[in-house]
Amino acid sequence: MMDLVDIDLLWPIVGAVVAGAVIGMEREYRASPAGFRTHILVCLASAVLMLAAVHQIRWLSDTPRELIRIDPVRMAHGILTGIGFLCGGVIFREGFNVRGLTTAASLWMTSALGILFGVGFYGLAIGGTIAAVVVLAALTLAEALLPRRRYAEIKVRYRRDSGQTPAGFRALLASHSLKPIGISQSAEAGIVAFAATVEGYREDAADALVQALLADGEVEGFDCAPHRD
Repeated sequence: MMDLVDIDLLWPIVGAVVAGAVIGMEREYRASPAGFRTHILVCLASAVLMLAAVHQIRWLSDTPRELIRIDPVRMAHGILTGIGFLCGGVIFREGFNVRGLTTAASLWMTSALGILFGVGFYGLAIGGTIAAVVVLAALTLAEALLPRRRYAEIKVRYRRDSGQTPAGFRALLASHSLKPIGISQSAEAGIVAFAATVEGYREDAADALVQALLADGEVEGFDCAPHRD
């Protein structure tokens, strides 16, 4: 019979709760789809299941010991496979953007940390928790300072009799320092539309383009959606 205050059971559970809470607080602060409680439960569940696998001989007390084959790796494989379904639930598309990838990765990492606590790799689990928090939080500032290409999806709808062409649409974008990566066309009910993924997106360039489109009487409507992480 397991002792409820057994130190071998207590510390992994405490460590898993703390690790899940630390990572969950960072995700909660950023209003991610999975926050504080979700990360704690993921880490705790992973730790508890691994504890059950590691101490299997203690709850198979009626089975002859020579017949017991302990293989915690199978439990770890099942946990990480199952967590994939939960991770998939936090990834969703919002317009032209895909959100939730970082949260899904943090859930997967949290599950891995729970597994490490469950098997007693405390040093690796604590180090992994610190590294995860650094990657999620501390490096956000450095990421903001690093130069990087920014993209946006732009779609403009003109009257069919406007005479607008792909070359003209490309020139419009170029005049606002936006480089199109391929231009698609469509037409329906008196409307011709041009859409492109553009490189070099900046807020000031986008504002200038929007003002130009609003002042163009041949424009029936437009969409401008910057890509987000």
